[in-house]
Amino acid sequence: MLVLCYHIKCSQAVSFNNSLASGLEITSSVPTSIEKASGQSVKLDCQFTLGPTDSGPLDIEWSLLSSDNQKEDKVVILYSGDRSYEDYYDPVKGRVHFNSADPKNGDASINLTGLKSADSGTYQCKVKKAPGIRSRKMLLIVMVKPSKPRCYAEGPMQEGKDIVLRCISNEGTNPLQYSWEKTSDGKVLPSSAVMDPMGGTINVRNASASASGTYRCTARNRVGAEECVLYLNVTPPPNTAGIIAGAIIAVLLILLIIAFILFCCCRARHRKKYEKEICNEIREDVPPPKSRVSTARSFTVGSQRSSLGSMSPSNLHEYALKPQYDKIPSSEDFERPPSNAPLPPPNGSARMAGPNLSRMGGVAVMIPAQNREGSIV
Repeated sequence: MLVLCYHIKCSQAVSFNNSLASGLEITSSVPTSIEKASGQSVKLDCQFTLGPTDSGPLDIEWSLLSSDNQKEDKVVILYSGDRSYEDYYDPVKGRVHFNSADPKNGDASINLTGLKSADSGTYQCKVKKAPGIRSRKMLLIVMVKPSKPRCYAEGPMQEGKDIVLRCISNEGTNPLQYSWEKTSDGKVLPSSAVMDPMGGTINVRNASASASGTYRCTARNRVGAEECVLYLNVTPPPNTAGIIAGAIIAVLLILLIIAFILFCCCRARHRKKYEKEICNEIREDVPPPKSRVSTARSFTVGSQRSSLGSMSPSNLHEYALKPQYDKIPSSEDFERPPSNAPLPPPNGSARMAGPNLSRMGGVAVMIPAQNREGSIV
């Protein structure tokens, strides 16, 4: 009896444990680490099944676990009491939704759209239906795909020189890898080229004309790739002697032009100065103008009047005897050619003594002598 009873209790205990083992379970088998590019969408899978003993209310909670144990986890989305709550976490507000309209059917998965690099982290799906509780963690890595790289060359593009081709992508989640290839002229890189996949450079040593062509650089990481194209033209070295000779000739021409301009300016200045001196020069052979006759007359009358004070009664008789001073020459006398005929003798009747002249009220006037040309003697 005791042995039979013992076996009955043992069988009951085993059946009870089996019922617990067949309760709430999460059945998702997707990888626990997911890598996605920014801007894409991701489905965080969480499928579950319920057991016959799971009779309590169904609660589903998605949270973003904090990497710091001192900080609390952030609830992202919640399902409780047959209702969804999607506005728990502001950074993903409006971008997170349950995959199923009715999670009670065994689908607790969520969809996260418009991924950002800040969405990276460990997410936990917790399903609770008393007495069963199950949870599952998964790591989401949001990577930024490389931006379009910039290709350029450094160094002189001449034969015999070292040329460095560079390719740089300013955005992208590391690790970034770069690769170079030649897309023209046989699609073979120069034999002297040394490539750095991490730095994005290719060093072409002792470049030759065969290195000319089109090159393409590709920047890639685990979520995307971008490329750029560069055209390389390797030219022969310049003729240094010809450049120097050309520079010297150009300098000489400039100096000659400057000298010619200075010569023209000096010549024009000298000519202007000479013309000014010619205009100011006084010519001595030009005859005096006729207006000098009146000047001579005014000078004669003035001289006569100014000489009255110097005449005395004793000299008055001798002065009166000179008939050539009784008349002021006219302009016709100045213009009349000189005559060689002798002057007539003085007329005695024209003479008047000094005392008689004084008694008659006359005024003695001394007139300077003049020649026939009108000059004063």
